[in-house]
Amino acid sequence: MRRARPGAPPRGTGSRALTSVGAGADFVDAPDGQAPEQEPGVTDEEWIRSRLWHITLSVSGSETPLSEVRRGLEQLAHDHPFLLTSRYANDHAEIRYWEEARDLHDAAAVALRLWGEHRSSARLPPWEIVGLEVIDRQTYHLRIAEGYGPPPAAPVGVHPY
Repeated sequence: MRRARPGAPPRGTGSRALTSVGAGADFVDAPDGQAPEQEPGVTDEEWIRSRLWHITLSVSGSETPLSEVRRGLEQLAHDHPFLLTSRYANDHAEIRYWEEARDLHDAAAVALRLWGEHRSSARLPPWEIVGLEVIDRQTYHLRIAEGYGPPPAAPVGVHPY
């Protein structure tokens, strides 16, 4: 199952058809006039750099037997191979994973659809999303290095709180 916006190219293709918009008078180019590296044959209008975003999705709802929650999260991890770790209790869960997207808005939009899109296929509890954190890779690693934020997602897998 491919998760993306309708009409979006597959991940990693690096090219999209975009409309040209002027940068404006206050636009500051890259230092020393250097342009970011691009794939050969890709115009400025088509090139968008994907980034990795660390997602923490929190869901909550009515109590559900732990075995059903675990089975659903394990199926979600199988269906969505980028999941790092899931923690769960009988009335809430937290899912942490990396998402590739061009910006925070795209990463958040995909994350907000994750639970609903997989609810029936993974037989997840009918819980609602109650929290979402989306941070870029640099911020994630900076937090870890400074001792703030959640520890790295290890061990990988589905675990009770």
